[in-house]
Amino acid sequence: MSDRDADQHDAPSAGASYAAAGVDIDAGERAIELFKPHAKRATRPEVLGGLGGFAGLFALKGDYREPVLAASSDGVGTKLAVAQAMGIHDTVGRDLVAMVVDDLVVCGAEPLFLQDYIAIGKVVPEVVADIVKGIADGCVDAGCALLGGETAEHPGLMEDGHYDISATGVGVVEADAVLSADRVRPGDVVIAMGSSGLHSNGYSLARKVLLDWGHMDIGGHVEEFGRSLGEELLEPTRIYARDCLALAAEADVRTFAHITGGGLADNLGRVLPRGLVAELDRGTWSPAPIFSMIAQRGRVVREEMERTFNMGVGMVAIVAPEDTDRAQAVLTAKHVDNWVLGSIKRSGEPSEGAKTGSAVLLGEHPRF
Repeated sequence: MSDRDADQHDAPSAGASYAAAGVDIDAGERAIELFKPHAKRATRPEVLGGLGGFAGLFALKGDYREPVLAASSDGVGTKLAVAQAMGIHDTVGRDLVAMVVDDLVVCGAEPLFLQDYIAIGKVVPEVVADIVKGIADGCVDAGCALLGGETAEHPGLMEDGHYDISATGVGVVEADAVLSADRVRPGDVVIAMGSSGLHSNGYSLARKVLLDWGHMDIGGHVEEFGRSLGEELLEPTRIYARDCLALAAEADVRTFAHITGGGLADNLGRVLPRGLVAELDRGTWSPAPIFSMIAQRGRVVREEMERTFNMGVGMVAIVAPEDTDRAQAVLTAKHVDNWVLGSIKRSGEPSEGAKTGSAVLLGEHPRF
């Protein structure tokens, strides 16, 4: 059979179409209609126009003296595999927002708007609408607008039922109010803010230990959690942006550290100047049961746990020592679990070539 004959044999009798190739434009339009009400909730007065334009417009209003724009991009990672296995899609959007806006607020920036990107094997309008609902919920909590986004159907590249999400957020901060390592001084106090669970890091290890090796039922009830394993793993990442901004307005905050991949030591070290060390006391808190379950069932050593997971601390504030009580009062009023985690000290002669400080954890966790 000739190549021409083969081409004629493989071609559909009705002619090729985008739908036959796996992309359903109609489904995409139905998804937009379903998630429009959610997206409209996540707005701010500075947003110009509505949904559906080629670009989102945002008017930077206010009496800024020297505004600096901050930008951050992130995703949710393999936590999405848990959402897809559970058929629960309306919470991972909150995780996405948290990962973006809580990076912005570390430098003192107020999140202004976010744009999302959803790549999906096959558009199921209800699933896409649930994802956007979660993103909108997160934006409302963070006080930022959902300015727009993109949903891309990838047949042949991604399996039906699979999707990935990411986003970019933009914030603003006055130039003289940018928080950075340069502000940190010896004697400053490190205040921890409790996490809501694993947040959005370490899920490849958690899934390997609990599901692949441990053969736990993702939908099965777990007494330690009071709910199913899947529900525990899907607990949304806490969004600290507004809490941190309120804290910075009321107390002398030197800087923040968002505790994500790399854990406490690595992320805190990123916001410390050369020659300083943060000494942190493990005895000041006890990680939630999910962390000990992963450690015990996977025989994961403490060093690996602390490099992979937040271990119960989602955000850290470094404050002037005289403002410690005030800072804790502000966070408590915001219903943020918080405690004094440690302090900043001189590390002696810094190592050759070191650009940042470091953090060390001392002592043992109670009941871990």
